[in-house]
Amino acid sequence: MPKPEAAVSPPARCIMLQGTASNVGKSWLATGFCRVLAQDGWRVVPFKSQNMALNSYVTMDGGEIGRAQGVQAEAAGVIATVDMNPILLKPCGPASAQVILRGKPLTDAGAREYRERLIPELLGTVKESLDRLRQEAEVVVMEGAGSPAEINLKDRDIANMRIAALADAPVLLVGDIDRGGVFASFVGTLELLTPEERRRVKGFLINKFRGDPSLLEPGLKWLEARTGVPVIGVVPWEDLPIDGEDSLALPGGFGDGPLEIVAIRLPHLSNYTDLDPLRLEPDVRIRWVERPEALGDPDAVILPGTKNSIGDLVWLRDRGLAAAIGDFAARGGRVVGLCGGYQMLGIRLMDPEGIEGGRPGEVPGLGLLPTETAFFPAKRVVRRAGRVTAEELGPDLQGVPVEGYEIHMGRTSWCDEPRSLLLIEPAGGEEGYPEGAVSLDGKVWGTYVHGIFDSWAFRRRWLDGLRREKGLPPLEGRVRDMYAVREEAFDRLAALLRQHVDWERVYRLLALEPPGAPRHR
Repeated sequence: MPKPEAAVSPPARCIMLQGTASNVGKSWLATGFCRVLAQDGWRVVPFKSQNMALNSYVTMDGGEIGRAQGVQAEAAGVIATVDMNPILLKPCGPASAQVILRGKPLTDAGAREYRERLIPELLGTVKESLDRLRQEAEVVVMEGAGSPAEINLKDRDIANMRIAALADAPVLLVGDIDRGGVFASFVGTLELLTPEERRRVKGFLINKFRGDPSLLEPGLKWLEARTGVPVIGVVPWEDLPIDGEDSLALPGGFGDGPLEIVAIRLPHLSNYTDLDPLRLEPDVRIRWVERPEALGDPDAVILPGTKNSIGDLVWLRDRGLAAAIGDFAARGGRVVGLCGGYQMLGIRLMDPEGIEGGRPGEVPGLGLLPTETAFFPAKRVVRRAGRVTAEELGPDLQGVPVEGYEIHMGRTSWCDEPRSLLLIEPAGGEEGYPEGAVSLDGKVWGTYVHGIFDSWAFRRRWLDGLRREKGLPPLEGRVRDMYAVREEAFDRLAALLRQHVDWERVYRLLALEPPGAPRHR
């Protein structure tokens, strides 16, 4: 007798959040949707076909995707995969970007080349990734990019309405009322869509609302009467420690504690969320600066990651910031470099193949660490764990464990006697190795490990070292773990959305029965 065929599960239901513009809160709301649906017991995964961001996330198998989709996967309680964001564009110049395809670098391309040559070739990969996710999950929360009404880009759309049609997904249109003009944004966006695209828009989500909701009622009634599309949620503004997608909404600073840390806002700033754990500490005040006169005399200066270390190093010199940072270090100031910032702290940066600058060359670094960096096409993308070995940082930090990930194209080596910051543990068939560098007095250090401040013991003990220099005692009390903080933030976001979004309507759009009560994992 022939064997009975195995039952094939129906593909996952899809719903898509698109926006009237960039930075209206699509990623934030999609994260909340993932959490609510996961709490309700569904196997849910995020998906964004094309993401343009410098804030990336490393999957367990060493793929690089947009950070928003990695965070959304965490909120959904699933392991992030490259299918969740098959195309990541990382800007590396005024009109060019590195194209990451399913987690690996494909090529650098200008805007016209990407649009005219690559998009038609990549649409098949997007469909394959979405199909795989729909076979593995029950619900896919999809996120658009920018606005679906960019009429100069619509014929090569690979991120909004074409992808919604591919999945036959209802669309919720998100608008940011905090920036003003939200009703005009909704109406104008619909006017620029085709009739078929307009029919796919099933609801409006007003985000970042502040004030008395009753004052909004006349506008909501007018909007629904004008468009025939219901408003299914008005979500209040709330500041939650959930990683952002890019630096568009990066604040000028945060915190009001006695420890002042200045972070340099580089033109090609990437993975700025490395500093987010410092927000958990009550004694920290962060300022982002772009001018030498704003540097002041802080307790530490941090040079964060960048997608273009050489270009941003030239920018530092042209602005006078390089000299200001050098003077600060000469006075005994503490300077930290993370990834691209670590590369800049060295003696020289060499680009023999024009990887960073478009043409071969070499530029002097800030000269604060005895290292040099050379750029080559191979990109290192890997999760790592290790421990502090630098005696120069003092006994309190010796042996402290750290975890994080590396994303970089440069290889950094010591120019004289090695003084590494960390010892990376063996993993994935690779041997352990010394990583990072530290100055002889321990006041300047750098590392390729993104997320080093997520490690609570490292973060707190480093900050307590700054406190001692100011004559302050170590901070007493509970140290907050970043994993627990993120989980709490996901739950708070879900609770907010449950209160302010019409979930019965969302479930009808998904053609799913709403559960009687949330089933928390």
